[in-house]
Amino acid sequence: MRNWVNQAIRKIEADFQRSADTHLFRLDAGGLSGVDIYVKDESTHPTGSLKHRLARSLFLYALCNGKLAEGRPVIEASSGSTAVSEAYFARMLGLKFIAVMPKSTALSKIDLIRFYGGDCHFVGSAPEMHDAAVALAARTGGYFMDQFMYAERATDWRGNNNIAESIFSQMAREPHPVPAAVVMSAGTGGTSATLGRYMRYMSHPTELIVVDPEDSVFYDSYKTRDLTLTRACSSRIEGIGRPKVEPSFQHDVIDSMIQVPDAASVAAMLWFEARTGRKAGPSTGTNIWGTLQVAREMAAKGRQGSIVTLMCDSGLRYLDTYYNPDWVAERIGDIAPYQKTLAAVVG
Repeated sequence: MRNWVNQAIRKIEADFQRSADTHLFRLDAGGLSGVDIYVKDESTHPTGSLKHRLARSLFLYALCNGKLAEGRPVIEASSGSTAVSEAYFARMLGLKFIAVMPKSTALSKIDLIRFYGGDCHFVGSAPEMHDAAVALAARTGGYFMDQFMYAERATDWRGNNNIAESIFSQMAREPHPVPAAVVMSAGTGGTSATLGRYMRYMSHPTELIVVDPEDSVFYDSYKTRDLTLTRACSSRIEGIGRPKVEPSFQHDVIDSMIQVPDAASVAAMLWFEARTGRKAGPSTGTNIWGTLQVAREMAAKGRQGSIVTLMCDSGLRYLDTYYNPDWVAERIGDIAPYQKTLAAVVG
């Protein structure tokens, strides 16, 4: 078994060695004078999203903890992007992969999971995913990867080319190399935990600002410090927001949170495409809306500096949903007021 594990780790590390880092580009935000905004494009990973980093870390963590073995299936509870990336690594290691996900997940993500050899097990809504994944793992003798439990501990937050170290390295020659803020949405909470811990470890004064969609408990939990909060519905911004406070969500490394209306996320996503020519997913819209709000507050106070946020995945996965005006009108609502706000603030 150890020989198989050794070979599996070498395959994952070789894949990482072949991959260049993702680009960090400057976003022209019009009238926000003195504030430079940067976006790290995580859509360029081999599996097309920020979750590629998480999946690699989760597989290495599971391998080094003796949880994976040749022939043992891998089970994950995921609304899509994490499952796509985990299916990629499972295929690399010759393991069967099954994603437990809401039946409302974008068809393009389901197709990608199947493209990488994974199977899909559907449930009614996000709150049902965890228990269904536990039951499926027990029934199949598989290992439940459990991104919501292990995301915050699987990544080496001190460095080792994690996303935080990458951001600060890429910012080194910019006019304001140490950002005033990093703005990030939360799905598992793993990325925000890595960012917050790394910034403290390196003694950076950068604030970590986490943005959260409407139907998520993270924002209310942060404000009240109540870890028992739950909701009986799923987030309408695919990939972020949770109906319960996940173990990987670390309140204490977050400096502040912003709750973003879902219609604002979609409006910001479309504004971002018009501004950059890059099609991003709705969680990127959440990031952008929060970032512009922080930038506006800095500019109003006469503060100069930089802000960094993330492009989490490609909008090509959402052509039939968030880029479909009829779907948006039915599922999200009227985005026109938020589009007018964006036009007034940044043009």
